[in-house]
Amino acid sequence: MRTRPVPADVKDLALAEEGNLHIEWAAREMPVLRLIRQRFLRERPLGGVRLSACLHVTTETANLVLALRDGGASVALCASNPLSTQDAVAAALVQLHGIATHAIKGEDNDTYYRHIRSTLEHGPHITLDDGADLVTTLHTERQDLLPGVTGGTEETTTGVIRLRSMAAAGKLRYPIVAVNDAETKHLFDNRYGTGQSTVDGITRATNILWAGRKVVVAGYGWCGRGVASRARGMGAHVIVTEVDPIRALEATMNGFQVVPMAQAAPLGDVFITTTGNTNAIDEPHLKLMRDGAILANSGHFNVEINLPALEGLARSHRPIRPSVEEYLLKDGRRLYLLGEGRLINLAAAEGHPSSVMDMSFANQALAVEFLVQRGTSLAPGVYPVPRELDQEVGRLKLSAMGVAIDTLTPEQQRYLASWESGT
Repeated sequence: MRTRPVPADVKDLALAEEGNLHIEWAAREMPVLRLIRQRFLRERPLGGVRLSACLHVTTETANLVLALRDGGASVALCASNPLSTQDAVAAALVQLHGIATHAIKGEDNDTYYRHIRSTLEHGPHITLDDGADLVTTLHTERQDLLPGVTGGTEETTTGVIRLRSMAAAGKLRYPIVAVNDAETKHLFDNRYGTGQSTVDGITRATNILWAGRKVVVAGYGWCGRGVASRARGMGAHVIVTEVDPIRALEATMNGFQVVPMAQAAPLGDVFITTTGNTNAIDEPHLKLMRDGAILANSGHFNVEINLPALEGLARSHRPIRPSVEEYLLKDGRRLYLLGEGRLINLAAAEGHPSSVMDMSFANQALAVEFLVQRGTSLAPGVYPVPRELDQEVGRLKLSAMGVAIDTLTPEQQRYLASWESGT
């Protein structure tokens, strides 16, 4: 069923039917979000609310957006990364579902920010962000819209770091729920989702055999843990680099070799950054790498590999496969950069499996509902997902998987609430 025209900038509306089939396929693996969507359709808790969302435009995001729409919200959507858009999905959202969507895979930087500005023209009551580019643009370029904003959500680690920095500097003007920090998000999405989809993206781009490779994972947060474990599961010898002593100790006790990047650089066949920081792979490291080393980033922004330094060391570069750029260095070595140094799991693959995004986007939907109900009572700042919402997502996911768990007896509840009982 076609809808009335909405503001949009997508690659090709003729892709809509294909995209809708992909959205339906993802929905099969998202039972928690489906239950929330059904409730939203009955209760309409988001009636009259305008949402501006800057997210990866994928099949999973489409299901979130449709759940929010069914809850009564008016949604405008743009991409949170120039290479993460699935063009057929964007077309379906516009042509078949009437969602104002501005996203084209491979868009340049100017187009990326033009799309963010177009999405802000929606005049949001609530923002949904993945990396905080929409929020920072709102605070710097469209401060006139800030009085109408009740709250926002943030999906990823990098964005939460930026927003906490804004809040500490007194610059954040409204409350934002850190969906990334929900246990049903970071314990599963960041670890299992990033782990599988990063290996998937690198495999699709290169067709390498992982068994026997030396794989260097920069950063051992939840994303790094997932990537390291999945690479080891494929038979790779995994080396971890870290700046945090506790995480480095954990990686060591999990059986990984832990060394500084300067020592790892001449050893690795494949390098994967997951730090959320700039220049995790810097010019001195690039100078030490062996001929044929592969460079991939699984952090949100394309700053983790020093791309200007790589350009400066090269005498030429050329695309050699889709998502693979060969850099011929002045000393004759060749280094291979994947996905322009952007999120490899979305640049060269389809991102996280729908099943794990089910929990992340269930948190997003419930956090939006929470902000509609409570946002005006919260001061500007970064807030955790309420514990009861996080646990509800976990309960719904277990139920959908057919897994039952115990409950505390009254006696056990009393014991845990008391202090009298001892040895």
